[in-house]
Amino acid sequence: MAQSVQNPSANIAIFMTKLSVNVNKIAVIRNSRGGNTPDVIAAALAIERFGGEGITVHPRPDARHIRYSDVRELKKVITTELNIEGNPIGSFVDLVLEVVPAQVTLVPDAVDAITSNAGWDTIANKEFLTDITKRFHEKGIRVSIFVDPKPEMVAGAAACGADRVELYTEAYAAHYKANREAAIAPYIAAAEEARKCGLGLNAGHDLSLENLQYFAEQIPWCDEVSIGHALISDALYYGLENTVQLYRRCLR
Repeated sequence: MAQSVQNPSANIAIFMTKLSVNVNKIAVIRNSRGGNTPDVIAAALAIERFGGEGITVHPRPDARHIRYSDVRELKKVITTELNIEGNPIGSFVDLVLEVVPAQVTLVPDAVDAITSNAGWDTIANKEFLTDITKRFHEKGIRVSIFVDPKPEMVAGAAACGADRVELYTEAYAAHYKANREAAIAPYIAAAEEARKCGLGLNAGHDLSLENLQYFAEQIPWCDEVSIGHALISDALYYGLENTVQLYRRCLR
């Protein structure tokens, strides 16, 4: 569960959600020209120096951004947690078992998906997810399952043996401006279910400087958020070091 620090004067637990930065978009820029500019590995190390508490990658079979070779090189050098996201097809499973990251996040994205667009049906896919979770556990890898904000899907992930769930936050981000209270409500319910089931809690997709602080305030026991597209985009305006700090500030 989320780390907490006790305030002796008030005896209040202050939860600290970790920021894991997805570096896929840095790889997209590199791949658009060939060569190694920008350098994904150097960028990940810089993110760690600037205060990032984890590095996330989501390699896809077409290698349109992060490549399997990037994942291998990142594992050699980063000192924070490496989180590998993806659909557990054969080549992905082999990569994760070879690299042995701190965490693997199982995402049911199609091969041709532009980006992740749905969580797992953990009930319909219970046998498959249970088997794959067991394989990763045998290597000592923490398993997080990507789910929509539905308590029954969270409970289903627990039944599969997962350590955490990652809540798919696209709907929250899409409806935040119109009614943030209504937008966060299903996420609070799903997060409460995760806590009830003894699961750790992650969140990700379309979280940004606009909506992250409110999410963290309403669900302060979230262990980790994984943010890539918005953070790397903001870095074009504010600089990478400043942007990492701005996102961390939202979580404190």
